[in-house]
Amino acid sequence: MTGRTHVRRSLLAVGTDAKTPKGLDALGVLTGILYMAPADLSGFNVCSHCSPGCKAACLNSAGRGGFSNVQAARLDKTLLFFQERAAFEWNLYRDVEALARKAERENLVPAVRLNGTSDLPYERIFPELFEKFPTISWYDYTKIPGRVVPDNYHLTFSRSEKNNEDCREELKRGVNVAVVFTTGKGAPLPSTFWGYEVIDGDLTDVRFLDEGKGPGPYVVGLRAKGKGRKDTSGFVIHERRDK
Repeated sequence: MTGRTHVRRSLLAVGTDAKTPKGLDALGVLTGILYMAPADLSGFNVCSHCSPGCKAACLNSAGRGGFSNVQAARLDKTLLFFQERAAFEWNLYRDVEALARKAERENLVPAVRLNGTSDLPYERIFPELFEKFPTISWYDYTKIPGRVVPDNYHLTFSRSEKNNEDCREELKRGVNVAVVFTTGKGAPLPSTFWGYEVIDGDLTDVRFLDEGKGPGPYVVGLRAKGKGRKDTSGFVIHERRDK
């Protein structure tokens, strides 16, 4: 990082969505998530391996994302990343430092998810970030196969209607794979998928804690939400339908 002066902008949302409070309340984890304008919504593609089904079911507009000011903020962050990379990096460092201090004060585990609504290989973009903050538990979902990341960066691979082969290869590598299911009203997730145990990914977003569940890898089951419930692309696995 240089000593240049930049305008301070907040990039990380800390404990403001539906999932991160579950980690805060039950697991003692304070999570900051970076949300961008997904896919090529900004004119720049931040999801190189997205599929039509993934784009259609994207949770970008879910919850607070449905507000125009939130969408404008995500677009602003995306443009900052592509057009003023040094300023983006400077602000990201400041946000991570602030989160780490807050977690220390409150005796919480600091965690950061850089790809809330994007899929960028930050281990190649800002490799020093993970070295600078080795005590941060970094985690993300990704559809980019074969990524090699630092030890403190936990990835969960995400299935789409077009990457089943990549999913099977990632499972062979020991990487957990997230799969979206429709389970029917009140029905549980399937117990296994592709021969692997399914764990409930909706209980918390804190995916790096999945490592403590025992020998994996696992299929991380997620329930279809919003537009995803009516998906016909194959992105969502319709295991059990309502009668």
